[in-house]
Amino acid sequence: MGTKEKELEDVLLEEETVKEHEIVLFNDDVNTFDHVIETLIKVCEHTPEQAEQCSLIVHYNGKCTVKTGEYSILKPKCSKLLQAGLSAEIM
Repeated sequence: MGTKEKELEDVLLEEETVKEHEIVLFNDDVNTFDHVIETLIKVCEHTPEQAEQCSLIVHYNGKCTVKTGEYSILKPKCSKLLQAGLSAEIM
C-alpha cells in the first residue's frame, strides 16, 4: 500500500470513529409554539423556518431531532433547552 492510500485510509478511519450524536426534542403540553421556536433559534441556531418546522414535527410526531454533532458541543445546547423548560435529550 502506498503512502497516499495509507493516509486516505487513516482519514476515513478517523471519520468513522467520530460518532455523531443528536439532540431530540420531545412534545409537551406546557410550552407554546412561539417559545419553542424562539428557543430553537437562540440555542440551536435554527432559521425561523427551520425552527417552525421542527416545532410542528414535535407537535405531530411527538419528537424531532433538532441538532446533530459531537457530544461535547451538544451537551451545553441540550442543557440550555432544558433550562428553557423544553424536554430534550442527547442520543
